[in-house]
Amino acid sequence: MKNNKLAVIGVGHVGSYVLADAMKTDLFSEIVVIDKDKDVAFGEALDQAHATALTYMANTNVYAGDYQDVKDADIIIIAAGPSVIITDKNAKPDRALLAEVNADVIREVMEGITTYTKDAIIILITNPLDTIVYIAENEFGYPKGRLFGTGTMLDSARLRHAVASNYNIDPKSVTGYMMGEHGMTAFPVFSRLNVQGFGEKELDIHFQGKEALNREVFGQKVVDTAYDVITSKGWTNAAIAQAAITLAKAVLLDERSVYPVCTTLNGQYGYEGDVAFSMPCIIGKNGVEQQLEIELDEEEMKLLHKSAQYIQETMRIAGTGKDKRVKSS
Repeated sequence: MKNNKLAVIGVGHVGSYVLADAMKTDLFSEIVVIDKDKDVAFGEALDQAHATALTYMANTNVYAGDYQDVKDADIIIIAAGPSVIITDKNAKPDRALLAEVNADVIREVMEGITTYTKDAIIILITNPLDTIVYIAENEFGYPKGRLFGTGTMLDSARLRHAVASNYNIDPKSVTGYMMGEHGMTAFPVFSRLNVQGFGEKELDIHFQGKEALNREVFGQKVVDTAYDVITSKGWTNAAIAQAAITLAKAVLLDERSVYPVCTTLNGQYGYEGDVAFSMPCIIGKNGVEQQLEIELDEEEMKLLHKSAQYIQETMRIAGTGKDKRVKSS
């Protein structure tokens, strides 16, 4: 029987939640915890190890380790580096500063991982996600499809929650997702939004909403709600951790589920290896099995290009681009 092994790299606010959620899935027989602060890694692992003695927890072997312990990992989830950097309490997070800091972090992490393996499926959470994914995917020769970011999984969950709250229905009844950047330029694909077959133009007819469904208004709701969480508690971690574990499960069980994850584009929407952002992808045992270039309407295409341009500006801050690409295995 296969013994599934997970490595969690970075166990701050986000990584510790990833670890806690992973422990409850019964999917992993072994979990190694890696952090620059070895005391934190040790403490988090030991805390979770104690929980295995309780009735409803699996007896997972969880321990603190180092990069050499990823050599036989099936899944690696990276949550290293700060998730936000706010220089002023009343200001939005400093994207430029975060890009500079975490570009260095991800290069160090990927150097550590690729010293020991290029076989594991890597799921990235570190922000600014699209730029970080581009660096990790293109500068280290990692096999195509085996590395991707959580992308707009969280943004999409927020969209479905906003729509469901408006119509007082279960968010799992809503089919819809965001594309583009994981962040302020993410946009809802309203042309494909539906509730059990009822499309964008039918929702206000058949469902009793608190307000009319407006693209701009609801797109802004999704962006604003992220900052509601950040300004209230200082960070986001619960939902994004669950998104990462959802993707890990899709890989381990070869679900071939379709999720909006972040990868480098290879000809889709006119972008050829010069940007990474979220679009629907099939997720299975090999990671990203297929990128799905869904047709967008004119308004959505404008938003896509605006988002891509924003990401490319962040990439320049992080010192990356096509000139640094290394051919994947």
